[in-house]
Parts: sequence; structure tokens; C-alpha cells
Amino acid sequence: MKIMIVDDEPAIADTLVYALSAEGYTAESCGLGREAVARAASTPYALIILDVGLPDMNGFDVCRELRRSSDVPILFLTARAEEVDRIVGLELGADDYVAKPFSPRELVSRVRAILRRARGNGPAGGPETPPGGAAASPFQVDREGLRVACKGQWLNLTRYEYLLLACLLEHPGRVYSRAALMDKVWRDAEETEERTVDTHIKTLRAKLRALLPEHDPIVTHRGMGYSIDP
Repeated sequence: MKIMIVDDEPAIADTLVYALSAEGYTAESCGLGREAVARAASTPYALIILDVGLPDMNGFDVCRELRRSSDVPILFLTARAEEVDRIVGLELGADDYVAKPFSPRELVSRVRAILRRARGNGPAGGPETPPGGAAASPFQVDREGLRVACKGQWLNLTRYEYLLLACLLEHPGRVYSRAALMDKVWRDAEETEERTVDTHIKTLRAKLRALLPEHDPIVTHRGMGYSIDP
């Protein structure tokens, strides 16, 4: 599985190439956003690790360019840890967000989780059918594979989208406050605000709408929180 690292700091890029290669991945690096966009247009990467602070263009702009023609998983790597940056990156379609300084071991673990979810979406042309087909509920949670199916199709979810949806599906009909969801889903995230929950609910609804156009299963309880319609 080929991974591209887009970072203009050679020490960081070399460290990641070494760490990913040690895990059996094929990793290469480049230091410019425009070069990354050009490479992605001609090479089928399994994942892209993208620094926000690049010398020629903003990493968010690189992500926008990539998302015009590709659903390749993207992990943002950046020294900017502000909440607004994380929200912008996730709304653009990033799968995860890691702030510098970071542990190479943790980053490789996140890469592995993202790729495991991506493999669950099946080959290009349509997701694979979950074992056993669709159940009475339109949802099926694969906790070992860290993925959720809706109406027999695996959803393309980011890390926190998966954790949020899986949490709601644990107890259909139960109302979770924002604080409770923050504690269950974002317990390992630093300096995260409750509005992050609203942002991820919004992106989840957009993804579910494609498969459930006639019904929004996520219910907003004003002043209380969210639940999922059983």
C-alpha cells in the first residue's frame, strides 16, 4: 500500500518514511503541495499524510484540490493545533488530524486504523456487502473493523465519525448530551470544544442522506443533545 507524505521538513518526512516502511507500507515524500496534487493525479495512493504549513500552498487548499477528483484518505499533520483548524480540516474531508510534536508509533497506528476502515469500503465502483446482508435495522456495526454499514453498504467514515455513530447506535433512542458524547468519543483529543460534536453530526447526516434520503435517523433534542432513531 503506497502512502505519500507531504511535508517540507526533511527530518519529519524521513522519520515517517522509515516508520511506515518498517510496518510494510511503501512510503514516499514530497515537500510541495502542487507536486502532491500532480502525483496524486497519476498515482493511486492508499493514503496521504498532509502538512498544513507548506511553502507553496496551504494544506487545506491541497485537500480541496484532491477532493475534487479523489476520495483518498487524508491525515493532516500540522503544528497548528487550534480547534478551528481541526474543524476546518475535518469538514474538508480529512480522516484524522495529528498535531506536532507527535509519536511516530501513534501516527502509524492511526494510519493503520484509517486504512482498515478504507478497505472496509470495498473496491472502486461500490462498497462490498457486509456478511449476512442488511439486518432489521439499516445499520450494522463492525467494532473489530471499526466500520459501520447502512442498508448493506459500508460507510466512508472518518475516525471520529465512526466513533460518534457507533456510540449513538449502542443505545438507539437514548439521548446523549454533547458533554457525554465528548467524554465517550473525544476523550483522547486535546483542547476540543463541544461544537465539534455538532460539526461531526452535520457531516454524518450528509453521508447518511445518500443512503437514507427519506429519513434522517439522527434526532436533535434542543437543549439536550442527540439520539438515533431506533
